[in-house]
Amino acid sequence: MKVNFYEQVDDKPLKFAVIISKHNGQWVFCKHKDRSTYEIPGGHRESNEEIIQTAKRELYEETGALQFDIFPICVYSVTGKNRVNQTGEETYGMLFIANIQSFENELHSEMESVSFFNDLPTEWTYPLIQPLLIQEYLRRTNTK
Repeated sequence: MKVNFYEQVDDKPLKFAVIISKHNGQWVFCKHKDRSTYEIPGGHRESNEEIIQTAKRELYEETGALQFDIFPICVYSVTGKNRVNQTGEETYGMLFIANIQSFENELHSEMESVSFFNDLPTEWTYPLIQPLLIQEYLRRTNTK
């Protein structure tokens, strides 16, 4: 599995939006109904959807975020077979950061729960990808 980061690529190949999220200074992670691991909110881009719309939609669907500020960080790519890429070819996504102010009372998606962490979790859904996305965010923002 290989993860690369880019300042920018053409919009067309962007297939995913992943949203590193915080609420009151804590990391926000989702737990899928079918898994016991934690994941960063995100998902597939729908046809005729701007990548920022994908990010906002996925953030709402997976966390119930109602009020938030969201900003792009960079483009990333993943090469190698995984749960969402059966061919293993390089796929591109946009990485975002969101500061969430408020949430709905319940989730309306495949997510079972939303969890808040002071420290990053160790049980990742995509352990070869997600920690690298967080590291790149921290590197670009000089945050620890």
